Amino acid sequence: MTNDMTKGNPLKIFIYFTIPLLIGNIFQQLYSMVDTIIVGRFVGVNALAALGACNSLFFLVNGLVLGLTSGFAVLVSQKFGAKDDNGVKKAVASNLTLTVVLTVIITGIALLAVKPLLNMMNTPENIYEDARVYITIIYAGIITQTAYNMAAGILRALGDSKTPLYFLIVASVLNVILDLVFIINFNMGVAGAAYATNIAQGVSGVLCLVYSYKKYKILRLKKEDFKVEKSYYTNHLKVAIPMAMQFSVTAVGVIIIQSAINTFGSIVIASYTAASKVLQLVMQPSISFGVTVATYAGQNLGAGRFDRIKHGIKIMNVVSVITSLIAGVALVTLGKYFVILFIENPTQEIFDYAQQVLNYAAIFFIPLGFIFVYRNVLQGMGESFVPMMAGFFELGARALVAFTLPKVIGFTGICLSDPIAWISACVPLMLTYFIKMKKIDKEYRLKEELNDGIV
Repeated sequence: MTNDMTKGNPLKIFIYFTIPLLIGNIFQQLYSMVDTIIVGRFVGVNALAALGACNSLFFLVNGLVLGLTSGFAVLVSQKFGAKDDNGVKKAVASNLTLTVVLTVIITGIALLAVKPLLNMMNTPENIYEDARVYITIIYAGIITQTAYNMAAGILRALGDSKTPLYFLIVASVLNVILDLVFIINFNMGVAGAAYATNIAQGVSGVLCLVYSYKKYKILRLKKEDFKVEKSYYTNHLKVAIPMAMQFSVTAVGVIIIQSAINTFGSIVIASYTAASKVLQLVMQPSISFGVTVATYAGQNLGAGRFDRIKHGIKIMNVVSVITSLIAGVALVTLGKYFVILFIENPTQEIFDYAQQVLNYAAIFFIPLGFIFVYRNVLQGMGESFVPMMAGFFELGARALVAFTLPKVIGFTGICLSDPIAWISACVPLMLTYFIKMKKIDKEYRLKEELNDGIV
């Protein structure tokens, strides 16, 4: 069912919308986590390191896809919040058209870039071929990523965060089964993990699209719905391209860090890979709250309810701080138990490297939580430039760290890369939000004074 976020208690709206979204995001993390766990335990440390070397490359394209599909969903949420059914249909139709065209382009470029990227990242020779095979198969299946993220983005724009969850659970279970069959029974190694991910993601995408068409009349598009004014495409791209660039710029920063990590050898790469998977898992509450905030802001912007946006963000800040503190404690106290999932009989050296990454990240989880809140509220309100620039600040910080600190303080410099990048992105996002809302308040007071003068 759809969910009108322009009325009702914001905290209840956040909780009810975020819980299924959070569960879905956790299941989505299982795609890469299960691959990593099974490869690490049944294929070996070098194969795990190969997947780790591909993490940033996977994020580069996945982030680009997620940024585009999330950006295309913003206009849908705004039209839905404004109760403009015809506008919703046109927004969805133009969303579909742009998604198909851009998917073809992205896939072609990505496949051509595999070897140059692996070479640029100083990928060790002993894991190079496994890394190439894995990321090539993943890139060939980009269409499976766009299908699901597009359908899920549209449904969430309508306030439905449960439907994408159901199909994602089915796909996650399928991914586990296929991983076990391909890797253990058929001895397909990292290629089996990649095929399992693509097939499972494709199933979730198809199911989500078919269900959406049958369930929601507003999504049953006709030929005339695709006769869309140019402004729809322009508005989509105006929001989506900066969002995609923001994700991609962040990914480039991760690639730079990965290239620095690769110089430390397979043991460090495997340790960092395990720690990164743990970080991705505990980040999911913040990521889920961010998606909720974007939908909430988009609908309330369409309804002209700026007061609700301000009130909702105050509540979300409190929730973000609490969840960040819980996540930080979990990283420090339970981190080593998560590492055991990925590597069979890990050495003390692997434990030490992984725990060092988690400890430094835990200290700075509060600004990370604020990034997701303020970046998404700005994007939901159609403000795309500053979130994009925050991504460039993040990139600059990571690049500076990668080229300086590891040479001075070794692996600790790698551990500080994410925290420094988070602070660099958090500050401009928060400042922009408060300046924007102050400007809106001033405009509203001026309108009220003019109306009083007329009366």
